[in-house]
Amino acid sequence: MARQNFRTQFFRTKSIDKLIHESEQPENALRKTLGPVSLTALGIGAVIGSGIFTVIGTAIGGNPSQTVSVAKSPIIDLVVGLLHGHLGAVAGRPGAGPALVLSLLLVATVCALTGLCYAELASMIPIAGSAYTYTYATLGELIAWIIGWDLILEYAFSNMSVSVGFAAHVVDLLDWLGVPMAPKWLSPAYLPLGLQDLAGKDIFAPGWHFGFDIPAFIIVLLLTVVLVRGIRESARTNNIMVLIKIAAILLFVSFGLSFIHTSNYVPFSPNGFTGILAGGSIIFFTYIGFDSVSTASEECKNPRRDVPVGIIATLVICTILYMGVAAVLTGMVPWQSVAGDGAPVVTALKRLSLTPGGHRLHWVRLAVLIGALVGMVSSILVFQLGQARVWFAMSRDRLLPDIFSKLHPKFRTPAFATWVAGILVAIPSGLFDVGSFAEMSNIGTLFAFVLVSIGVIVLRYKDPARHRGFRVPFGPVIPVLSTLFCILLMAGLPAITWIRFFVWLVIGLFVYFFYSRKRSEFYEG
Repeated sequence: MARQNFRTQFFRTKSIDKLIHESEQPENALRKTLGPVSLTALGIGAVIGSGIFTVIGTAIGGNPSQTVSVAKSPIIDLVVGLLHGHLGAVAGRPGAGPALVLSLLLVATVCALTGLCYAELASMIPIAGSAYTYTYATLGELIAWIIGWDLILEYAFSNMSVSVGFAAHVVDLLDWLGVPMAPKWLSPAYLPLGLQDLAGKDIFAPGWHFGFDIPAFIIVLLLTVVLVRGIRESARTNNIMVLIKIAAILLFVSFGLSFIHTSNYVPFSPNGFTGILAGGSIIFFTYIGFDSVSTASEECKNPRRDVPVGIIATLVICTILYMGVAAVLTGMVPWQSVAGDGAPVVTALKRLSLTPGGHRLHWVRLAVLIGALVGMVSSILVFQLGQARVWFAMSRDRLLPDIFSKLHPKFRTPAFATWVAGILVAIPSGLFDVGSFAEMSNIGTLFAFVLVSIGVIVLRYKDPARHRGFRVPFGPVIPVLSTLFCILLMAGLPAITWIRFFVWLVIGLFVYFFYSRKRSEFYEG
């Protein structure tokens, strides 16, 4: 009997009505202050950040390597190779080149399909926790725990990546101002590709060096303080930052158009479909901004209307901006030159400002630098908000210690969860590079998207009569396509990322079986 209860607990789902009721209890209730504009700004704040200013360089240029490596080869190459009778390993990660615009179209398509699924679930279950909460209501406690544990990985590594990108742009700002500072305190302690100056001279060899990325560390802690003070203050700050970075992007595109050389577009897709898929896989993590919209649904005035609007508006606006930057950047400089660059957009402006007729880009570079810095600050703000809300929701369900769901007596925010999330992101941000963080975040994001898409189908079957403020059109077609496309993008990630992901999940299962399961309301001994 005990063994039967043990197995049954894994698939027990939490009633949507109960989830909503618990969220309305005074001791756990979050303030409802957000409208559709603030939600859209939160989404844009997360999406337009490190990806468009930093990771876009890795997506275009790839991670060059002279040696063939199974661990660093995309899964899809290994599988295709085995089907043809050989291993299929490649040297480094292939870059998309100018064809990144096609990668972004692929990513936008996947995100649009998944975003519709998120919108339906968010309109039904306007609760903090995003995919974790939706899974608890559809697929059961064990899967909910897995996705919650996965979301912790997703948000943490996303923010680490953005923080490192922020620090790289601080270096460029100091360079523009002519302020010297020791590189060892402005770059991660581990640099897999080393560090070079614009002349190609080595500053640090690949591997570990004595140092710490101080700007990345400090910015996370400063924004943690902002988030502890309250969602309304955080949202207002974010709205201003979103306007600044959109202006910077439009400035870059408008000035960069006159510096495009069409020869840089040839070859358009230097690494074929593998490069397009790899480019989409590496830049995908920046699109989880619409997931951040859903994590804030409990703090919305009218979540059934505002969350779908926020998600869809975020995707449309950000896709247009991303494609514009990718097209202009790859037209301005050879695509190979941006590989491994922590600030490819700003570096391209600096190089061109030294050429005949490029003097006017000197001040454009400063404006874009400021916009990039502001953009990444808003990304960190939104990702940290989302991470703390997931921990808050898991604690309220007793799967994490109660202290993570304790609210600050004055600000009514999950202060302890916010501080822990901040410290756990800040320290690794000083140690590691942006590429490693982005890949880990991507696989976590895509896995969450798969389960959310499946959750829509399950709820259509289990609870067809429940009111849906928004309904995904065309029956199960879109959720199924969303699932398949997400799996395809996961196949574009290297084998080592899959291994690390499974190790993280094994650790999570260990915590669940020996701690969280026994605290659950469904535990029967």
